Amino acid sequence: MNILAVSCHPDDIEIGAGGTIAKYAARGDRVTICHAANGDMGHVVILPDELRKIRLAEARAGGEALGAVEVVTLDAGDLTVDSRDPDTVRRLVEIVRRVNPDAIITHDPEDYMKDHAEVSKLAFDASFTATIPHYETESPHIARFAPIFYMDTLAGVNFQPEHYVDVTAEIERKLFALARHESQVKWMLDHDRIDFLDMVRTCARYRGYQCGVPYAEGFRSLKAYPRLSAKQLLPLDDC
Repeated sequence: MNILAVSCHPDDIEIGAGGTIAKYAARGDRVTICHAANGDMGHVVILPDELRKIRLAEARAGGEALGAVEVVTLDAGDLTVDSRDPDTVRRLVEIVRRVNPDAIITHDPEDYMKDHAEVSKLAFDASFTATIPHYETESPHIARFAPIFYMDTLAGVNFQPEHYVDVTAEIERKLFALARHESQVKWMLDHDRIDFLDMVRTCARYRGYQCGVPYAEGFRSLKAYPRLSAKQLLPLDDC
């Protein structure tokens, strides 16, 4: 299968779906990770131009650790992601067409900040537009509407999973990939006194409690015609 993960910031996929992405990759699926924003505002001390370079490099390292075949960015500045911007939409449409995904993973529409919500809408709109023959990009239109799965919100707030993916075997790889985002992990520990790796592990353990395994990631599916599929697209195993 072809899997497209569309997130806002360079570490968001590792946080919400890193174990699932690693599971897809390990079974031979082709995974592409796309970040809409470059993360340039995610630090108190490091200035945006320098931080942009750091975070894009960390994104590539994190994606490689999960087994993604490609990590791309729309390179929008933090706090500027706009799902109505024609250029941003067109760039994501081209990525959707080129990947031709069997499934898309993205943010929940009610996640904790504007950029995340905008990316959720952007993924929805761009994946629809990718099927329109007379909307021109470098790649031709695709015939199918990819089902969309919303990954967990930060800390699981106001999110009730419909599907659980057992990531017990992948939890250490998930955290290793997240640790590649050193500028964020270190900044949160030094500035906010938050051990982010422990926080993400704890959230995965909590989702695991809910479905009876040591560690899990939670998802819910977009309910919109014709996105519903009778196929099993998430790597659920026995969870």
